[in-house]
Amino acid sequence: MPEVRTFRTFDAPPSVLADARRVCDLAFAGDPDGEFGDDDWDHALGGWHAVVLDDDGAVLTHASVVARTLHVAGTPFRTGYVEGVATRPGRHGEGLGSMAMIEIGQVIRRDFELGALGTGRFSFYERMGWERWQGPTLVRGPDGVEARSPDDDGYVLVLRFGPSADLDRRRPIACEARAGDDW
Repeated sequence: MPEVRTFRTFDAPPSVLADARRVCDLAFAGDPDGEFGDDDWDHALGGWHAVVLDDDGAVLTHASVVARTLHVAGTPFRTGYVEGVATRPGRHGEGLGSMAMIEIGQVIRRDFELGALGTGRFSFYERMGWERWQGPTLVRGPDGVEARSPDDDGYVLVLRFGPSADLDRRRPIACEARAGDDW
């Protein structure tokens, strides 16, 4: 029976993190939207992780959530941003990704005002209550100036609840610039 564990990056056993990284590398190998790289892994660190382990303690699925500030029409929201969602090839369709994302969703609702992620695989998240952002996407530079990122339009999903429940998904949404993919 698979076991779900959640932990902060700084509490993670190094072997579990290394195995989670291998799962991400394997899951995204040959992906037309890009393989999983060092920037992607760096984005997945520094927050909470949910892993699904097999009976031998090997990682079957990984997902993490890190703190980011997203601005919606200029209003900042403390956001739980989901990164590194991956399931070991050959184990899809068993509900393992859902198990990890349910845990991540609980962390988001407990610690943040909004959930967000970037993906081209919508149906997996939408069935768990995530919604596509309909407005324009922007990236904030270090000086706070926002620039359009039209290539990201339609690829951002949000989890609205509590203080973000009534957000208008047609408004502009902005993230901070970072190494690798901004979104």
